[in-house]
Amino acid sequence: MRSYNIYKKVKGLALLVPFSGLLFSSCSDFLEIKPQNEIVLEDFWNEKADIDAIVAGCYSGLEADPIIRRMIVWGEGRSENVMAGGSIDKDVNLAYVLNENITAMNPYTTWDGFYNIINRCNTVIHYAPTVAERDPGYTESEMNATIAEMKALRSLCYFYLIRTFRDVPYTEEVYLDDDQKMDLPATPFYTILDNLIADLEGVKENAITRYPTTKPQYQTGRITKCAIYAMLCEMYLWKQDYDNCIRCAEWVINDKLSLAKEQQANTTSMSSLNSGNFDRTNGYPLVNNALGSTTYGNAYSSIFVNGNSTETIFELVYDNDEAGKTMLGNSAVSVFYGNNTNAGELQPSTVVIGDYALTSGRVIYEDKNMKSDSRFFVNCNTSAEVIAKYTYKNIMVTAGSSTPGSWINKYEFAKISNVDHHYNSSNWIIYRLSDIMLLEAEAYCMKAKEGSDLETEASNKPLLDAAFKLVQAVNNRSIAQNNIATVQLAREDYKTKAQMEDLIYRERQRELMFEGKRYYDLVRCSMRDGNTQRLSQAMARRDITNGEFVQNFFKKIDAIFWPINNDELKVNKNLRQNPSFGSGENQSYE
Repeated sequence: MRSYNIYKKVKGLALLVPFSGLLFSSCSDFLEIKPQNEIVLEDFWNEKADIDAIVAGCYSGLEADPIIRRMIVWGEGRSENVMAGGSIDKDVNLAYVLNENITAMNPYTTWDGFYNIINRCNTVIHYAPTVAERDPGYTESEMNATIAEMKALRSLCYFYLIRTFRDVPYTEEVYLDDDQKMDLPATPFYTILDNLIADLEGVKENAITRYPTTKPQYQTGRITKCAIYAMLCEMYLWKQDYDNCIRCAEWVINDKLSLAKEQQANTTSMSSLNSGNFDRTNGYPLVNNALGSTTYGNAYSSIFVNGNSTETIFELVYDNDEAGKTMLGNSAVSVFYGNNTNAGELQPSTVVIGDYALTSGRVIYEDKNMKSDSRFFVNCNTSAEVIAKYTYKNIMVTAGSSTPGSWINKYEFAKISNVDHHYNSSNWIIYRLSDIMLLEAEAYCMKAKEGSDLETEASNKPLLDAAFKLVQAVNNRSIAQNNIATVQLAREDYKTKAQMEDLIYRERQRELMFEGKRYYDLVRCSMRDGNTQRLSQAMARRDITNGEFVQNFFKKIDAIFWPINNDELKVNKNLRQNPSFGSGENQSYE
Protein backbone atom coordinates (compact mmCIF):
# COMPACT_ATOMS: atom_id res chain seq x y z
CA MET A 1 0.00 0.00 0.00
CA ARG A 2 1.41 3.34 -0.99
CA SER A 3 1.79 6.52 0.98
CA TYR A 4 -1.27 8.25 -0.39
CA ASN A 5 -3.50 5.67 1.25
CA ILE A 6 -1.29 4.41 4.05
CA TYR A 7 -3.57 6.08 6.55
CA LYS A 8 -6.79 4.37 5.53
CA LYS A 9 -9.83 6.64 5.55
CA VAL A 10 -12.50 5.80 8.04
CA LYS A 11 -15.01 5.76 5.20
CA GLY A 12 -13.51 2.40 4.25
CA LEU A 13 -14.99 0.94 7.40
CA ALA A 14 -14.85 -2.61 6.13
CA LEU A 15 -11.14 -2.56 6.94
CA LEU A 16 -11.91 -1.52 10.49
CA VAL A 17 -14.53 -4.17 11.18
CA PRO A 18 -13.17 -7.17 13.10
CA PHE A 19 -12.69 -10.44 11.25
CA SER A 20 -11.62 -12.38 14.34
CA GLY A 21 -14.21 -13.56 16.82
CA LEU A 22 -11.72 -14.63 19.43
CA LEU A 23 -11.93 -11.73 21.83
CA PHE A 24 -15.02 -9.82 20.77
CA SER A 25 -18.47 -10.56 19.43
CA SER A 26 -19.11 -9.78 15.78
CA CYS A 27 -20.33 -6.35 14.74
CA SER A 28 -23.82 -5.50 13.50
CA ASP A 29 -24.94 -5.52 9.90
CA PHE A 30 -25.08 -1.75 9.68
CA LEU A 31 -23.12 -1.77 6.43
CA GLU A 32 -26.17 -3.14 4.63
CA ILE A 33 -28.39 -0.23 5.62
CA LYS A 34 -26.72 2.87 4.17
CA PRO A 35 -23.72 3.85 2.06
CA GLN A 36 -20.56 3.52 4.10
CA ASN A 37 -19.53 7.18 3.97
CA GLU A 38 -22.89 8.37 5.32
CA ILE A 39 -23.02 5.77 8.09
CA VAL A 40 -19.52 6.39 9.40
CA LEU A 41 -19.93 10.13 9.69
CA GLU A 42 -23.57 10.36 10.76
CA ASP A 43 -24.85 7.22 12.36
CA PHE A 44 -22.08 4.88 13.39
CA TRP A 45 -20.38 6.52 16.37
CA ASN A 46 -23.35 6.46 18.72
CA GLU A 47 -22.82 3.75 21.32
CA LYS A 48 -20.19 1.70 23.09
CA ALA A 49 -20.79 -1.27 20.77
CA ASP A 50 -19.53 0.85 17.88
CA ILE A 51 -16.31 1.53 19.74
CA ASP A 52 -15.93 -2.15 20.64
CA ALA A 53 -16.30 -3.16 16.99
CA ILE A 54 -13.44 -0.96 15.82
CA VAL A 55 -11.25 -1.87 18.80
CA ALA A 56 -11.73 -5.49 17.80
CA GLY A 57 -10.68 -4.55 14.29
CA CYS A 58 -7.44 -3.09 15.64
CA TYR A 59 -6.53 -6.40 17.28
CA SER A 60 -7.62 -8.38 14.24
CA GLY A 61 -5.41 -6.21 12.08
CA LEU A 62 -2.46 -6.92 14.35
CA GLU A 63 -3.16 -10.67 14.12
CA ALA A 64 -3.25 -10.60 10.30
CA ASP A 65 -0.75 -12.78 8.44
CA PRO A 66 1.26 -9.91 6.85
CA ILE A 67 1.86 -8.32 10.26
CA ILE A 68 3.05 -11.52 11.96
CA ARG A 69 5.26 -12.30 8.97
CA ARG A 70 6.98 -8.96 9.39
CA MET A 71 7.33 -9.39 13.14
CA ILE A 72 9.18 -12.64 12.42
CA VAL A 73 11.23 -11.48 9.44
CA TRP A 74 12.14 -8.11 10.94
CA GLY A 75 13.00 -9.63 14.32
CA GLU A 76 14.69 -12.89 13.26
CA GLY A 77 15.42 -12.89 9.53
CA ARG A 78 18.62 -10.83 9.71
CA SER A 79 19.92 -12.57 12.84
CA GLU A 80 22.12 -15.63 13.27
CA ASN A 81 19.20 -17.63 14.72
CA VAL A 82 17.78 -18.77 11.39
CA MET A 83 18.72 -19.82 7.89
CA ALA A 84 16.88 -20.99 4.78
CA GLY A 85 14.61 -23.97 5.40
CA GLY A 86 13.28 -26.71 3.17
CA SER A 87 10.49 -24.59 1.70
CA ILE A 88 12.52 -21.44 1.01
CA ASP A 89 11.99 -21.87 -2.74
CA LYS A 90 8.40 -20.71 -2.14
CA ASP A 91 9.55 -17.25 -1.04
CA VAL A 92 12.42 -15.77 -3.02
CA ASN A 93 12.04 -12.42 -1.22
CA LEU A 94 12.66 -14.10 2.13
CA ALA A 95 15.72 -15.80 0.61
CA TYR A 96 17.06 -12.37 -0.34
CA VAL A 97 16.59 -11.21 3.25
CA LEU A 98 18.47 -14.22 4.65
CA ASN A 99 21.39 -13.49 2.32
CA GLU A 100 21.35 -9.74 3.08
CA ASN A 101 20.50 -9.02 -0.52
CA ILE A 102 17.69 -6.68 0.47
CA THR A 103 16.53 -3.98 -1.91
CA ALA A 104 13.88 -1.31 -1.60
CA MET A 105 11.66 -3.39 -3.88
CA ASN A 106 11.50 -6.34 -1.50
CA PRO A 107 7.90 -6.74 -0.22
CA TYR A 108 9.18 -7.24 3.33
CA THR A 109 10.15 -3.56 3.33
CA THR A 110 6.48 -2.51 3.16
CA TRP A 111 4.92 -0.98 6.25
CA ASP A 112 1.31 -0.24 5.24
CA GLY A 113 -0.21 -2.90 7.53
CA PHE A 114 1.18 -1.15 10.61
CA TYR A 115 0.01 2.26 9.44
CA ASN A 116 -3.45 0.85 8.78
CA ILE A 117 -3.66 -0.23 12.43
CA ILE A 118 -2.28 3.13 13.55
CA ASN A 119 -5.09 4.93 11.76
CA ARG A 120 -7.67 2.55 13.23
CA CYS A 121 -6.36 3.44 16.69
CA ASN A 122 -6.39 7.14 15.85
CA THR A 123 -9.98 6.76 14.68
CA VAL A 124 -11.12 5.27 17.99
CA ILE A 125 -9.21 7.90 19.98
CA HIS A 126 -10.86 10.62 17.88
CA TYR A 127 -14.42 9.36 18.20
CA ALA A 128 -14.43 7.91 21.74
CA PRO A 129 -15.38 11.27 23.37
CA THR A 130 -18.23 11.67 20.87
CA VAL A 131 -19.62 8.26 21.77
CA ALA A 132 -19.26 9.04 25.50
CA GLU A 133 -21.43 12.11 24.97
CA ARG A 134 -24.11 10.16 23.08
CA ASP A 135 -24.18 6.92 25.10
CA PRO A 136 -24.78 7.32 28.85
CA GLY A 137 -23.74 3.69 29.29
CA TYR A 138 -20.25 4.47 28.03
CA THR A 139 -18.70 5.97 31.14
CA GLU A 140 -15.78 8.36 31.37
CA SER A 141 -13.58 5.69 32.96
CA GLU A 142 -14.43 3.27 30.14
CA MET A 143 -13.64 5.94 27.58
CA ASN A 144 -10.29 6.67 29.23
CA ALA A 145 -9.49 2.95 29.32
CA THR A 146 -10.30 2.66 25.61
CA ILE A 147 -8.08 5.62 24.75
CA ALA A 148 -5.25 4.14 26.84
CA GLU A 149 -5.62 0.82 25.04
CA MET A 150 -5.60 2.42 21.60
CA LYS A 151 -2.65 4.69 22.36
CA ALA A 152 -0.74 1.64 23.54
CA LEU A 153 -1.52 -0.35 20.38
CA ARG A 154 -0.57 2.66 18.27
CA SER A 155 2.67 3.01 20.21
CA LEU A 156 3.44 -0.68 19.71
CA CYS A 157 3.07 -0.29 15.93
CA TYR A 158 5.31 2.76 15.84
CA PHE A 159 7.83 0.97 18.04
CA TYR A 160 8.09 -1.85 15.49
CA LEU A 161 8.49 0.68 12.70
CA ILE A 162 11.24 2.78 14.25
CA ARG A 163 13.24 -0.25 15.38
CA THR A 164 13.09 -1.53 11.80
CA PHE A 165 13.39 1.62 9.67
CA ARG A 166 14.69 4.17 12.25
CA ASP A 167 13.03 7.40 11.00
CA VAL A 168 9.44 7.04 9.77
CA PRO A 169 6.39 9.28 9.15
CA TYR A 170 4.63 9.95 12.45
CA THR A 171 1.15 11.29 13.10
CA GLU A 172 -1.49 11.11 15.80
CA GLU A 173 -4.11 12.57 13.45
CA VAL A 174 -6.98 10.47 12.11
CA TYR A 175 -7.34 10.53 8.33
CA LEU A 176 -10.94 11.11 7.29
CA ASP A 177 -10.74 13.16 4.13
CA ASP A 178 -8.91 13.07 0.78
CA ASP A 179 -7.81 16.67 1.24
CA GLN A 180 -5.68 15.89 4.28
CA LYS A 181 -1.93 15.95 3.82
CA MET A 182 -0.60 12.40 3.85
CA ASP A 183 2.89 12.70 2.36
CA LEU A 184 4.55 13.34 5.70
CA PRO A 185 8.33 13.53 6.09
CA ALA A 186 10.05 11.08 8.37
CA THR A 187 10.30 12.01 12.05
CA PRO A 188 13.62 11.18 13.77
CA PHE A 189 13.83 7.96 15.79
CA TYR A 190 14.32 9.51 19.23
CA THR A 191 11.62 12.14 18.69
CA ILE A 192 9.10 9.38 18.01
CA LEU A 193 10.42 7.33 20.92
CA ASP A 194 9.97 10.29 23.28
CA ASN A 195 6.42 10.79 22.00
CA LEU A 196 5.57 7.12 22.57
CA ILE A 197 6.92 7.21 26.10
CA ALA A 198 5.05 10.43 26.91
CA ASP A 199 1.85 8.93 25.48
CA LEU A 200 2.12 5.75 27.54
CA GLU A 201 3.12 7.52 30.73
CA GLY A 202 0.11 9.79 30.29
CA VAL A 203 -2.47 6.98 29.95
CA LYS A 204 -1.04 4.07 31.95
CA GLU A 205 -3.14 4.76 35.05
CA ASN A 206 -6.33 4.71 32.95
CA ALA A 207 -5.69 1.23 31.54
CA ILE A 208 -7.45 -1.85 32.83
CA THR A 209 -5.44 -3.76 35.42
CA ARG A 210 -7.49 -6.97 35.66
CA TYR A 211 -10.21 -8.34 33.43
CA PRO A 212 -12.94 -10.53 34.94
CA THR A 213 -12.02 -14.17 35.45
CA THR A 214 -14.90 -15.01 33.11
CA LYS A 215 -12.82 -13.52 30.27
CA PRO A 216 -9.40 -15.15 30.78
CA GLN A 217 -8.17 -14.46 27.23
CA TYR A 218 -8.67 -10.73 27.72
CA GLN A 219 -5.99 -10.59 30.43
CA THR A 220 -3.20 -11.46 28.01
CA GLY A 221 -4.96 -10.95 24.67
CA ARG A 222 -5.69 -7.26 25.22
CA ILE A 223 -3.55 -4.35 26.33
CA THR A 224 -3.56 -3.97 30.11
CA LYS A 225 -1.75 -1.69 32.51
CA CYS A 226 0.90 -4.40 32.82
CA ALA A 227 1.39 -4.46 29.04
CA ILE A 228 1.87 -0.68 29.00
CA TYR A 229 4.50 -0.90 31.72
CA ALA A 230 6.22 -3.67 29.75
CA MET A 231 6.32 -1.45 26.66
CA LEU A 232 7.66 1.44 28.70
CA CYS A 233 10.33 -0.81 30.18
CA GLU A 234 11.69 -1.67 26.75
CA MET A 235 11.30 1.85 25.35
CA TYR A 236 13.23 3.35 28.25
CA LEU A 237 15.99 0.82 27.65
CA TRP A 238 16.24 1.92 24.01
CA LYS A 239 16.34 5.52 25.23
CA GLN A 240 19.13 4.54 27.65
CA ASP A 241 17.07 5.80 30.58
CA TYR A 242 17.99 2.88 32.80
CA ASP A 243 16.42 4.05 36.06
CA ASN A 244 13.00 4.33 34.45
CA CYS A 245 13.50 1.01 32.69
CA ILE A 246 14.11 -0.62 36.08
CA ARG A 247 11.13 1.20 37.62
CA CYS A 248 8.76 -0.13 34.96
CA ALA A 249 10.22 -3.63 35.07
CA GLU A 250 9.72 -3.75 38.83
CA TRP A 251 6.09 -2.73 38.41
CA VAL A 252 5.56 -5.62 35.97
CA ILE A 253 7.32 -8.12 38.23
CA ASN A 254 5.33 -7.04 41.28
CA ASP A 255 2.09 -7.21 39.32
CA LYS A 256 2.86 -10.75 38.17
CA LEU A 257 3.91 -11.73 41.67
CA SER A 258 0.62 -10.42 43.04
CA LEU A 259 -1.30 -12.36 40.40
CA ALA A 260 0.60 -15.57 41.14
CA LYS A 261 -0.11 -15.24 44.84
CA GLU A 262 -3.81 -14.62 44.17
CA GLN A 263 -4.05 -17.72 42.02
CA GLN A 264 -2.08 -19.81 44.47
CA ALA A 265 -4.43 -18.77 47.26
CA ASN A 266 -7.51 -19.56 45.18
CA THR A 267 -6.33 -22.82 43.61
CA THR A 268 -5.04 -25.69 45.68
CA SER A 269 -3.28 -27.25 42.70
CA MET A 270 -1.12 -24.16 42.32
CA SER A 271 0.58 -24.95 45.61
CA SER A 272 1.92 -28.29 44.45
CA LEU A 273 2.69 -27.00 40.95
CA ASN A 274 4.90 -24.20 42.24
CA SER A 275 6.35 -26.08 45.20
CA GLY A 276 10.00 -25.04 45.39
CA ASN A 277 9.80 -23.14 42.11
CA PHE A 278 10.05 -19.67 43.67
CA ASP A 279 13.25 -20.73 45.43
CA ARG A 280 14.69 -21.98 42.16
CA THR A 281 13.79 -18.73 40.37
CA ASN A 282 15.07 -16.43 43.12
CA GLY A 283 11.53 -15.49 44.15
CA TYR A 284 10.38 -14.43 40.66
CA PRO A 285 6.95 -15.76 39.58
CA LEU A 286 8.06 -17.70 36.53
CA VAL A 287 6.04 -20.71 35.40
CA ASN A 288 7.35 -23.97 36.82
CA ASN A 289 9.08 -26.07 34.18
CA ALA A 290 8.79 -29.44 35.96
CA LEU A 291 6.29 -32.00 34.65
CA GLY A 292 7.32 -34.68 37.14
CA SER A 293 10.27 -35.75 39.23
CA THR A 294 12.55 -36.23 36.19
CA THR A 295 10.61 -34.70 33.31
CA TYR A 296 10.50 -31.09 32.20
CA GLY A 297 8.63 -28.99 29.65
CA ASN A 298 5.68 -27.58 31.59
CA ALA A 299 6.78 -24.00 30.92
CA TYR A 300 6.59 -24.58 27.16
CA SER A 301 3.14 -26.16 27.40
CA SER A 302 1.83 -23.39 29.62
CA ILE A 303 3.24 -20.44 27.70
CA PHE A 304 3.26 -21.56 24.06
CA VAL A 305 0.68 -24.34 23.76
CA ASN A 306 -2.10 -23.57 26.24
CA GLY A 307 -1.71 -19.79 26.08
CA ASN A 308 -2.97 -17.19 28.55
CA SER A 309 -0.15 -18.10 30.92
CA THR A 310 0.38 -16.27 34.20
CA GLU A 311 3.80 -15.36 32.81
CA THR A 312 2.46 -13.85 29.59
CA ILE A 313 1.88 -10.10 29.50
CA PHE A 314 0.53 -9.56 25.98
CA GLU A 315 -0.03 -12.04 23.16
CA LEU A 316 -1.98 -12.13 19.91
CA VAL A 317 -4.67 -14.78 20.28
CA TYR A 318 -5.46 -17.42 17.67
CA ASP A 319 -8.11 -20.12 17.70
CA ASN A 320 -7.52 -23.79 18.47
CA ASP A 321 -9.95 -25.00 15.82
CA GLU A 322 -7.57 -27.32 14.00
CA ALA A 323 -9.68 -27.32 10.87
CA GLY A 324 -8.84 -23.67 10.52
CA LYS A 325 -12.07 -22.96 8.71
CA THR A 326 -13.99 -20.69 11.05
CA MET A 327 -11.41 -18.72 13.02
CA LEU A 328 -8.14 -16.98 12.29
CA GLY A 329 -5.07 -19.21 12.41
CA ASN A 330 -1.42 -18.24 12.79
CA SER A 331 -0.46 -19.05 9.22
CA ALA A 332 2.79 -17.07 9.38
CA VAL A 333 4.23 -19.47 11.97
CA SER A 334 3.00 -22.48 10.01
CA VAL A 335 4.62 -21.28 6.79
CA PHE A 336 7.87 -19.95 8.26
CA TYR A 337 8.50 -22.54 10.98
CA GLY A 338 6.79 -25.56 9.38
CA ASN A 339 4.05 -28.07 10.21
CA ASN A 340 3.35 -31.76 9.98
CA THR A 341 3.20 -31.88 6.19
CA ASN A 342 5.62 -29.16 5.05
CA ALA A 343 9.08 -28.00 6.03
CA GLY A 344 9.31 -24.39 7.08
CA GLU A 345 10.80 -21.62 5.02
CA LEU A 346 13.07 -21.01 8.02
CA GLN A 347 15.04 -23.47 10.11
CA PRO A 348 17.53 -23.22 12.98
CA SER A 349 20.88 -21.97 11.77
CA THR A 350 24.08 -23.97 11.83
CA VAL A 351 25.11 -21.81 14.79
CA VAL A 352 22.08 -22.90 16.82
CA ILE A 353 22.31 -26.56 15.84
CA GLY A 354 26.09 -26.64 16.11
CA ASP A 355 26.17 -25.46 19.72
CA TYR A 356 25.01 -28.84 20.99
CA ALA A 357 27.90 -30.70 19.37
CA LEU A 358 30.52 -28.50 21.03
CA THR A 359 32.12 -29.50 24.31
CA SER A 360 33.34 -26.00 25.11
CA GLY A 361 33.35 -22.49 23.73
CA ARG A 362 29.64 -22.52 22.91
CA VAL A 363 28.28 -19.44 21.20
CA ILE A 364 24.75 -19.36 22.63
CA TYR A 365 24.47 -21.78 25.54
CA GLU A 366 26.69 -21.73 28.61
CA ASP A 367 29.32 -24.43 28.81
CA LYS A 368 28.50 -25.06 32.46
CA ASN A 369 24.85 -26.04 32.11
CA MET A 370 24.08 -26.36 28.42
CA LYS A 371 23.48 -30.12 28.67
CA SER A 372 20.89 -29.39 31.34
CA ASP A 373 19.22 -26.47 29.52
CA SER A 374 15.81 -27.67 28.37
CA ARG A 375 15.48 -24.70 26.01
CA PHE A 376 17.85 -26.38 23.60
CA PHE A 377 15.12 -28.94 23.01
CA VAL A 378 12.26 -26.47 23.29
CA ASN A 379 13.70 -24.13 20.68
CA CYS A 380 14.50 -26.71 18.02
CA ASN A 381 14.60 -30.40 17.18
CA THR A 382 18.28 -31.01 16.53
CA SER A 383 17.71 -34.36 14.83
CA ALA A 384 15.24 -33.05 12.27
CA GLU A 385 16.87 -29.59 12.26
CA VAL A 386 13.53 -27.81 12.48
CA ILE A 387 12.13 -25.10 14.74
CA ALA A 388 10.10 -26.64 17.57
CA LYS A 389 8.94 -23.52 19.39
CA TYR A 390 5.40 -22.51 18.34
CA THR A 391 5.02 -25.59 16.08
CA TYR A 392 5.05 -28.55 18.48
CA LYS A 393 2.14 -29.41 20.72
CA ASN A 394 4.18 -31.27 23.33
CA ILE A 395 7.82 -31.08 24.28
CA MET A 396 8.97 -33.28 27.16
CA VAL A 397 12.60 -33.43 28.19
CA THR A 398 13.61 -36.34 30.39
CA ALA A 399 16.72 -35.84 32.47
CA GLY A 400 19.02 -38.62 33.60
CA SER A 401 18.92 -38.80 37.39
CA SER A 402 22.29 -40.42 37.91
CA THR A 403 24.57 -38.25 35.80
CA PRO A 404 23.66 -34.57 35.51
CA GLY A 405 23.67 -33.60 31.88
CA SER A 406 22.84 -36.99 30.42
CA TRP A 407 19.53 -37.26 28.66
CA ILE A 408 17.10 -40.10 28.14
CA ASN A 409 14.53 -39.88 25.35
CA LYS A 410 15.68 -36.46 24.30
CA TYR A 411 12.63 -35.87 22.15
CA GLU A 412 9.02 -36.56 22.85
CA PHE A 413 7.62 -34.11 20.38
CA ALA A 414 4.19 -34.17 18.79
CA LYS A 415 3.73 -31.77 15.94
CA ILE A 416 0.39 -30.13 15.39
CA SER A 417 -1.39 -32.75 13.33
CA ASN A 418 -4.20 -32.73 10.78
CA VAL A 419 -3.99 -29.02 10.07
CA ASP A 420 -3.83 -27.05 6.87
CA HIS A 421 -0.42 -25.76 5.78
CA HIS A 422 -1.55 -22.21 6.50
CA TYR A 423 -3.03 -22.92 9.92
CA ASN A 424 -1.48 -22.94 13.35
CA SER A 425 -3.23 -22.15 16.62
CA SER A 426 -0.22 -20.87 18.56
CA ASN A 427 -0.64 -17.44 20.10
CA TRP A 428 2.09 -14.99 19.13
CA ILE A 429 3.71 -13.55 22.23
CA ILE A 430 4.70 -9.89 22.25
CA TYR A 431 5.77 -9.65 25.92
CA ARG A 432 6.26 -12.16 28.71
CA LEU A 433 7.81 -11.89 32.15
CA SER A 434 11.21 -13.42 31.42
CA ASP A 435 11.67 -10.91 28.58
CA ILE A 436 11.06 -8.00 30.97
CA MET A 437 13.35 -9.49 33.63
CA LEU A 438 16.20 -9.68 31.13
CA LEU A 439 15.56 -6.13 29.94
CA GLU A 440 15.85 -5.04 33.56
CA ALA A 441 19.07 -7.03 33.92
CA GLU A 442 20.47 -5.18 30.92
CA ALA A 443 19.53 -1.84 32.48
CA TYR A 444 21.35 -2.71 35.71
CA CYS A 445 24.38 -3.81 33.72
CA MET A 446 24.42 -0.60 31.65
CA LYS A 447 24.40 1.48 34.83
CA ALA A 448 27.72 -0.09 35.80
CA LYS A 449 30.93 1.77 34.96
CA GLU A 450 33.76 0.65 32.72
CA GLY A 451 37.04 -0.25 34.37
CA SER A 452 38.62 -2.87 36.62
CA ASP A 453 40.10 -0.85 39.48
CA LEU A 454 38.95 -1.64 43.01
CA GLU A 455 36.80 1.47 43.35
CA THR A 456 34.95 0.74 40.10
CA GLU A 457 34.47 -2.91 41.00
CA ALA A 458 33.05 -1.91 44.39
CA SER A 459 30.53 0.54 42.87
CA ASN A 460 29.59 -1.95 40.15
CA LYS A 461 29.06 -4.91 42.44
CA PRO A 462 25.46 -4.21 43.58
CA LEU A 463 24.43 -3.40 40.02
CA LEU A 464 25.96 -6.54 38.55
CA ASP A 465 24.62 -8.59 41.46
CA ALA A 466 21.10 -7.36 40.66
CA ALA A 467 21.57 -8.13 36.96
CA PHE A 468 22.89 -11.60 37.69
CA LYS A 469 20.03 -12.46 40.05
CA LEU A 470 17.54 -11.81 37.23
CA VAL A 471 19.51 -13.77 34.64
CA GLN A 472 20.10 -16.68 37.00
CA ALA A 473 16.38 -16.88 37.80
CA VAL A 474 15.48 -17.23 34.13
CA ASN A 475 18.31 -19.69 33.54
CA ASN A 476 17.50 -21.80 36.60
CA ARG A 477 13.92 -22.30 35.43
CA SER A 478 15.23 -23.97 32.28
CA ILE A 479 17.58 -26.41 34.03
CA ALA A 480 16.11 -29.91 33.72
CA GLN A 481 17.66 -31.28 36.89
CA ASN A 482 16.26 -31.59 40.38
CA ASN A 483 19.55 -30.65 41.98
CA ILE A 484 20.80 -27.53 40.23
CA ALA A 485 23.62 -26.69 42.63
CA THR A 486 26.40 -28.05 40.42
CA VAL A 487 25.10 -26.75 37.09
CA GLN A 488 23.55 -23.36 37.80
CA LEU A 489 25.33 -20.20 36.71
CA ALA A 490 27.84 -18.83 39.20
CA ARG A 491 28.29 -15.12 39.86
CA GLU A 492 32.09 -15.43 40.08
CA ASP A 493 32.20 -16.47 36.42
CA TYR A 494 30.83 -13.07 35.34
CA LYS A 495 32.79 -10.50 37.30
CA THR A 496 33.11 -7.60 34.85
CA LYS A 497 30.54 -5.43 33.13
CA ALA A 498 31.56 -6.84 29.74
CA GLN A 499 31.15 -10.43 30.94
CA MET A 500 27.75 -9.67 32.43
CA GLU A 501 26.56 -7.88 29.31
CA ASP A 502 27.57 -10.84 27.17
CA LEU A 503 25.77 -13.22 29.54
CA ILE A 504 22.58 -11.15 29.35
CA TYR A 505 22.55 -11.10 25.56
CA ARG A 506 23.21 -14.83 25.38
CA GLU A 507 20.42 -15.48 27.90
CA ARG A 508 18.01 -13.35 25.90
CA GLN A 509 18.97 -15.20 22.75
CA ARG A 510 18.34 -18.68 24.15
CA GLU A 511 15.25 -17.71 26.17
CA LEU A 512 13.52 -15.72 23.39
CA MET A 513 14.79 -17.59 20.33
CA PHE A 514 12.43 -17.45 17.32
CA GLU A 515 10.13 -14.97 19.13
CA GLY A 516 11.09 -12.00 16.94
CA LYS A 517 13.49 -10.43 19.45
CA ARG A 518 17.09 -11.25 18.48
CA TYR A 519 17.76 -8.77 15.67
CA TYR A 520 16.21 -5.91 17.63
CA ASP A 521 18.54 -6.72 20.53
CA LEU A 522 21.50 -6.41 18.17
CA VAL A 523 20.18 -3.12 16.77
CA ARG A 524 19.66 -1.68 20.27
CA CYS A 525 23.21 -2.61 21.22
CA SER A 526 24.60 -1.02 18.05
CA MET A 527 22.71 2.23 18.62
CA ARG A 528 23.88 2.41 22.22
CA ASP A 529 27.52 1.60 21.42
CA GLY A 530 27.64 3.77 18.31
CA ASN A 531 29.19 0.90 16.38
CA THR A 532 28.15 -2.43 14.89
CA GLN A 533 30.80 -4.63 16.52
CA ARG A 534 28.42 -7.00 18.34
CA LEU A 535 26.05 -7.18 15.38
CA SER A 536 28.93 -7.78 12.97
CA GLN A 537 30.20 -10.61 15.14
CA ALA A 538 26.76 -12.19 14.98
CA MET A 539 26.62 -11.72 11.22
CA ALA A 540 30.01 -13.40 10.86
CA ARG A 541 28.52 -16.59 12.29
CA ARG A 542 25.74 -16.75 9.70
CA ASP A 543 25.73 -19.36 6.96
CA ILE A 544 25.55 -16.84 4.13
CA THR A 545 26.78 -16.94 0.55
CA ASN A 546 28.16 -13.41 0.31
CA GLY A 547 29.68 -13.30 3.78
CA GLU A 548 32.64 -11.00 3.02
CA PHE A 549 30.38 -8.39 1.44
CA VAL A 550 27.95 -8.56 4.35
CA GLN A 551 30.77 -8.06 6.85
CA ASN A 552 31.82 -4.87 5.09
CA PHE A 553 28.24 -3.73 4.61
CA PHE A 554 27.43 -3.93 8.33
CA LYS A 555 30.35 -1.71 9.27
CA LYS A 556 27.99 1.22 8.56
CA ILE A 557 25.44 1.97 11.29
CA ASP A 558 22.83 2.85 8.65
CA ALA A 559 22.97 -0.72 7.35
CA ILE A 560 21.36 -2.17 10.47
CA PHE A 561 18.05 -0.59 9.45
CA TRP A 562 15.87 -1.59 6.52
CA PRO A 563 15.41 0.37 3.30
CA ILE A 564 12.19 2.29 2.72
CA ASN A 565 10.08 0.59 0.08
CA ASN A 566 10.49 2.05 -3.38
CA ASP A 567 6.76 2.63 -3.89
CA GLU A 568 6.71 4.83 -0.80
CA LEU A 569 9.54 6.95 -2.16
CA LYS A 570 7.72 7.40 -5.47
CA VAL A 571 4.51 8.76 -3.98
CA ASN A 572 5.98 10.59 -0.97
CA LYS A 573 8.70 12.96 -2.11
CA ASN A 574 9.33 14.01 1.48
CA LEU A 575 10.88 10.64 2.32
CA ARG A 576 14.60 9.96 1.95
CA GLN A 577 16.10 6.54 1.40
CA ASN A 578 18.37 4.89 3.97
CA PRO A 579 21.82 5.91 2.62
CA SER A 580 23.10 2.35 2.92
CA PHE A 581 20.63 1.30 0.25
CA GLY A 582 21.23 4.10 -2.27
CA SER A 583 18.30 4.97 -4.49
CA GLY A 584 16.72 1.57 -3.93
CA GLU A 585 16.47 0.95 -7.67
CA ASN A 586 19.09 -1.80 -7.95
CA GLN A 587 17.95 -5.40 -7.74
CA SER A 588 21.18 -6.44 -6.03
CA TYR A 589 23.96 -4.79 -4.07
CA GLU A 590 26.45 -6.41 -6.36
